[in-house]
Amino acid sequence: MIVERIIRGKSGAVATVSAQLSLAEVCALLTQRRIGAVPVMDGATLVGIISERDIVHVLAEHGAAALDLKVADAMTREVKTTTMQTTVEEAMAAMTAGRFRHLPVVEGGKLIGIVSIGDVVKARLDEQQYEVENLRSYVVGAS
Repeated sequence: MIVERIIRGKSGAVATVSAQLSLAEVCALLTQRRIGAVPVMDGATLVGIISERDIVHVLAEHGAAALDLKVADAMTREVKTTTMQTTVEEAMAAMTAGRFRHLPVVEGGKLIGIVSIGDVVKARLDEQQYEVENLRSYVVGAS
């Protein structure tokens, strides 16, 4: 299975933010959308990603005053991305190796979507369930 299948199954537009937004505003967006990270854009260019983990690190350092900081002060700037043709296994391996949970999908320099570790685990489990059901059918049919 490839990442494209996950992206095609997701609904709604990708939430993005500007680097000039406050962390308090990002927290509200993450809560409202029930997501754990959001790509940071400068126009059509992906310039970073801000996650709950990034926000927690800044809160630990600055306390409640961190909520007044800008996304640019807390975001991860070196973003690992993937393409629609990446396999689910490759996406999982990249997330595990990089110790991150959200992977923006980029094609031709354009942000297409974002997949989470939950998305790729669900896709992998669905794929395994399909394989198990096919093997059961084969075994029962072969008797």
